Amino acid sequence: MNALTGYLRQAGTAVRFLLFATLVLGVAYPLAVFGAGQLIAPYQANGSIIRDSAGTPAASALIAQVSTTDAGAQDPRWFHARPSAVKWDPASSSASNLGPNDPTLLDTVTANRTAVAAAEGISKDQVPADAVTASGSGLDPDISPAYAKLQVRRVAAARHLSADTVMSLVTKHTTSGLTAFLGQPSVNVTALNVDLSATAQAK
Repeated sequence: MNALTGYLRQAGTAVRFLLFATLVLGVAYPLAVFGAGQLIAPYQANGSIIRDSAGTPAASALIAQVSTTDAGAQDPRWFHARPSAVKWDPASSSASNLGPNDPTLLDTVTANRTAVAAAEGISKDQVPADAVTASGSGLDPDISPAYAKLQVRRVAAARHLSADTVMSLVTKHTTSGLTAFLGQPSVNVTALNVDLSATAQAK
């Protein structure tokens, strides 16, 4: 009887541990990881497709999409992304691989700064760094809030929208909270332009 009692006690302990481990490792942990993914990396957790106001897939939030004029310049009706060594072609993601001492890099940055200053009607020293330097992939859709705000006046004029309306879209698409804390505040240009298109059509 004592042996049976000891066996039942051990079996009960094993069953209780199994239930506890199942709840912690099979329920609580997966839910915690899923919740963290929703807060920190929603695109990776749910997919990156952005849909327009009609529910139609419009773009990927992970890839910059840029509209250009016949002359090859970025269309003034849209918010501009960072420069790209691959002309924002998603089939050939790449950087320029130019070193910091390469004169070609300096010439490129200088030309970009001149072009941005002219497009936005500001002096060259007011141009943010991300407006003249490309990302490692050449497809980064994120820009700094400073660069996004700099473009509000141009986009509003080209779209015949009020600056306040366009600025509210920038604010809406500026990251904040935990996402900004873990990295830095940024504006997803692709998502912003999809929303801008819907706003312009609804005017």
